Amino acid sequence: MRFWDSSALLPLIVEEDRSRSCRDLLRADPEVFAWTFGPLEVLGGCCRKRREGTLDEAGLVAARRRLEQAARRWRRVADSAPVREAAERALLTHDVKTAAALQLAAALVWSEGKPRGRQFVGADDRLLAAASAEGFTTIRPA
Repeated sequence: MRFWDSSALLPLIVEEDRSRSCRDLLRADPEVFAWTFGPLEVLGGCCRKRREGTLDEAGLVAARRRLEQAARRWRRVADSAPVREAAERALLTHDVKTAAALQLAAALVWSEGKPRGRQFVGADDRLLAAASAEGFTTIRPA
């Protein structure tokens, strides 16, 4: 059972250096837990790639279709009040940006405040350090 940060979900939707590693992790444990706004962050990553020119318009359309299909299977942490409270604490405790604090908070809510033995998948080094400090076993896809 793993919580997936959007930085690890994006390579499942568009090809990146770490896509193969992310697909291997997904095959090993196909149950994805993500923050309720994780798919929106993944879409944001796809749009950023389009603006940067690394994804063309047809690629963006295909990525949105893959994202919609994949996100239907993801289990989402949606309870906003506990996530907001945990995100506030994360911002005060860790060197993370607001979006990362929300991801970490969603993972903490998902783990019911008991992150030991739970896996957190992501590619953001600061977020992974914070998740590790909270007690998660972190996985950074290669």
